Amino acid sequence: MTSLPLAAVPLSGYTTLRVGGPATRFVSAESAEEVVTAIRETRDRLLVLGGGSNLVIADKGFDGTVVRVANRGSKIDSLGDGRVALTVEAGEDWDAVVRQTVEAGLGGLECLSGIPGSVGATPVQNVGAYGVEIGQLLISVDLLDRASGEVRTLAADELALGYRTSMLKNTERAVVLRVRFELADGGMSAPIRYTELARVLGVRQGKQVPAPDARAAVLELRRGKGMVLDPDDHDTWSVGSFFTNPVVTEADLPAVLERIASVVGAETPVPQYPAGVGTSKLSAAWLIERAGFAKGYPGADAPVALSSKHTLALTNRGHATTSEILALAREVRDGVHTTFGVTLAAEPVLVGCTL
Repeated sequence: MTSLPLAAVPLSGYTTLRVGGPATRFVSAESAEEVVTAIRETRDRLLVLGGGSNLVIADKGFDGTVVRVANRGSKIDSLGDGRVALTVEAGEDWDAVVRQTVEAGLGGLECLSGIPGSVGATPVQNVGAYGVEIGQLLISVDLLDRASGEVRTLAADELALGYRTSMLKNTERAVVLRVRFELADGGMSAPIRYTELARVLGVRQGKQVPAPDARAAVLELRRGKGMVLDPDDHDTWSVGSFFTNPVVTEADLPAVLERIASVVGAETPVPQYPAGVGTSKLSAAWLIERAGFAKGYPGADAPVALSSKHTLALTNRGHATTSEILALAREVRDGVHTTFGVTLAAEPVLVGCTL
């Protein structure tokens, strides 16, 4: 375990958005035991840092201790009937783990390829993409309960998993140490449920394909949207989707659709998807574009802009500040609300700043 004063080193180097000021103290914990020790010994404010792919840190930085979860390792145990349990330490790189499962002939995670960040963050956010969510594959997590100081194991159904959220999100109650997933042996993907992905693969929705084919197609789609990290491509200097797709109750949906139709015309189809009992999900990207915010807005010379490939990503064009990121986020959020009466919620965790 290494501990460094970082008064002169910004946290921007530890986030995919590349913004954020310094921490008072920085600890890199390279085993689950070191993570536990570092957190138990911290007496000032604490920020637990994984891959930094879902964080927006204030320009003033963090007045406290940052513990970077850097524990590594994984193992596979047979569950019988062609199923296995994959246990992964929280500090492992997520996409590297997905790649390794595909190479090992395991199916289930391939549609979550190319997502930046660490394994420990995936159940916190209930990460999802292309028709698959972590909650569909999760068995359990080992975590440090900060109130009691105990290490506990919680089953997936104890985490209150929801759309891009869990009981662990936006709280300091616990820190994930390792995660367990149930995967299928045999080299085939999970059923392909996402329309765009099925089209690229040339199959009907619900069909399975070889897991490597699904991974390759997902990576192709993500690259086309600037959602695969590339240090030379400023469209990838982001937290991915900055806003979640808004979820509307069935009771409110007719009025919302009527408001949208009054702007875009009654003949224009509005993308909407089932989001659980009594709710529907609208497309945040679709709403953003039709509220007047095109790809690349506000222009090539701006320090912060919407990605030139995908309007859900707010991107650092090279030398942006957190304040500038949040200013554009507010402009987009308020523009969508003014136009359609729909309020977009931020997906990343905001540290020392608010939207």
